[in-house]
Amino acid sequence: MKEKIIKKASELFLKLGFKSITMDDIACEMCISKKTIYKYFCNKEALIKESTAHVHKEVHQIIESITTKNDNAITENFEIRKMFSDMFQSNDTSPIYQLKKHYPEIYAEVLSIEINECSKCFRQNIEKGIASGLYREDLDIEDYVKFYYTLIFSINENTSSEKEAKRLELRALEYHTRAMATAKGITVLEKQLENHTL
Repeated sequence: MKEKIIKKASELFLKLGFKSITMDDIACEMCISKKTIYKYFCNKEALIKESTAHVHKEVHQIIESITTKNDNAITENFEIRKMFSDMFQSNDTSPIYQLKKHYPEIYAEVLSIEINECSKCFRQNIEKGIASGLYREDLDIEDYVKFYYTLIFSINENTSSEKEAKRLELRALEYHTRAMATAKGITVLEKQLENHTL
């Protein structure tokens, strides 16, 4: 039952935001009593912690499945962006923005884990792009990893509208890729941009 509650809470938090969803909403959605939820979670913050850990695990499993498909580095980044876009289907306030605003301690924990995971993922992508001739060989990989995660996290931390965050993320991905790409890479990028809308 605990896993079912975490799964349902995660879905609702991502769709409607961490602040908006109450324990009553989750209980109602699952057709269980609120008492059942409190049997496993002492408060909403404890459930949010477990839910963010669940989402984190799910996200990185999907990223791993995308990176093992062996697409080129640029296509891979666009596939990962699409996965995030599909997963965070909130129509209004960005869940990440809400988490930072209303649950800063949980957000700080999530952020430290995510920066490590994302840095590893970005680093592997840049190395792959250089090896295949899509990114320039003279790149300082660590600098570009920092530039990109700073840009992405800044967008998500400071943009309340999920729609606007998605639009800016696509612009950031284009900006990041153009800064690293060879002429061959630019051709692949332009093709990806034709297929990905804001």
